[in-house]
Amino acid sequence: MGNKEQQFQALVHAYSARLYRYAYWLCGNPALAEDLVQETFARAWKSLGSLKEESAAKSWLMTILHRENARRFERVQPVIVDVEYADLEAGKGHGPEHDMERRLLHRAILNLKPEYREPLIMQVIGGFSYKEIGNALGLDKGVLVMRLYRAKRKLSEILTDTHDFGAESKHDGRS
Repeated sequence: MGNKEQQFQALVHAYSARLYRYAYWLCGNPALAEDLVQETFARAWKSLGSLKEESAAKSWLMTILHRENARRFERVQPVIVDVEYADLEAGKGHGPEHDMERRLLHRAILNLKPEYREPLIMQVIGGFSYKEIGNALGLDKGVLVMRLYRAKRKLSEILTDTHDFGAESKHDGRS
């Protein structure tokens, strides 16, 4: 490995966008997501010497970000707001149906319990492996697999209920 600055710059270049996407999904606020990523890299800089293998960098940074997000709740309770998708993908127009589906999916994911939401976001949005997610969240593979299964099942239930809102009721009005 090169000197500390070069190593750090390589980490920032390689992982900042991925960390931002994960942070954004966790908090739903662009400015807060940027703060989380900045704090993650600040902590990474301080302990860069503890990173022994470059192949572990992604998992190491995700663990730092996950812990930094947890610290946020210790300090202050955030205000939950709806995410404007224009902030995520400015200029990408897919039509109103696509936008509505994305909003429904995002709200459904945010309605999952944190223990299901976080590994799902890490897998789907972050593209992390089971091992990387397990390391970041402190879970063994069996627990992680079960949480991901339950997250996907619950997400499917939420989306099915959402899509059925216009369906006629099975209740015929008789007692």
